[in-house]
Amino acid sequence: MRDEKERACPVCGKPTVRPGRGRPPVYCSRSCQARAYRRRRQPLPAPGTPPAPRPTDVRARQRRRIAEAVWRIAAEQGLDAASMRRIAAEARVSLRVVQYHFDSKHALMVDALRLLHEENERLAQGRIPYDMTEPCALLRAVLDEFLPLDEQRAFALRVFTAYYARSLTDPVLAEVFLTAEQPLERLVADIIGVGEAAGSTAPGIDRVYEADLLVSGAIGLGLDVVHGRRSLADVRTVLDYHLGRIFPDATDTPQRNPTTTANPTATANPIAVANPAHTPKPAHAPQPTPTRNPTLTPSRALTPNPAPTSHATPRPNTGPSTS
Repeated sequence: MRDEKERACPVCGKPTVRPGRGRPPVYCSRSCQARAYRRRRQPLPAPGTPPAPRPTDVRARQRRRIAEAVWRIAAEQGLDAASMRRIAAEARVSLRVVQYHFDSKHALMVDALRLLHEENERLAQGRIPYDMTEPCALLRAVLDEFLPLDEQRAFALRVFTAYYARSLTDPVLAEVFLTAEQPLERLVADIIGVGEAAGSTAPGIDRVYEADLLVSGAIGLGLDVVHGRRSLADVRTVLDYHLGRIFPDATDTPQRNPTTTANPTATANPIAVANPAHTPKPAHAPQPTPTRNPTLTPSRALTPNPAPTSHATPRPNTGPSTS
């Protein structure tokens, strides 16, 4: 018998088994032959065409699409209106698709909240151009993230409010939504601590209590703006007053004019909005501080060095948004 050169399968590269008689096989198995047949039937992509998305990418996009439907329902009607069928209709997918991606409605609620936290954190990092070398400016930019300064932040604030209302009657959701670590308060306290170490804060202040007051006040004032009870100018004036009390030597922190009334239509000297073209730099401070903007994920906390324990009750992570 003539000694023929051993062939390799053009699909998988494995050597083919030569029979005792007849023509040698081209493929090592029928499955490789079927794969080669399918390849021949599919048209080749044009030069420069991006590769087809992987199944994992398609799955991630579909999960986000469903999560965005939850956000819209929560912002417009509250989470009580977010049934699985209503979510599927809002996302324009079948109910089976929603059930394929999420085992239960609670899992869907938690995942939608996690995705919103990640989105808010990403946008906040792009909006804050300061680092720990400018504690007063950084703190003012962080507090701005609690306010509905644009449509995206107003929308996120409404979604978080819907989650907070639902957590009052849903203990399981409350365990995820209301974290005991209070990462936002810890971040604000660490920023004040950097200024304290540099000698730029007022003497005798308690940075933990000041952080609790600033975070709670900024969230409440932001909700007042959403409800139309206050104007952004008035809210920023209030925050400027407290920042000026903590950082008295900051020349760019305006003080409230004693003659200014509480009229919501009054115009105050607003804080300059952070330039979104910059990204926050890593912190370089005289004392240990967090190296990133506050994380908004409900299931994990910031990882700065521990600050003094706060006496405030847990509150939802509504923080820099764009949570």
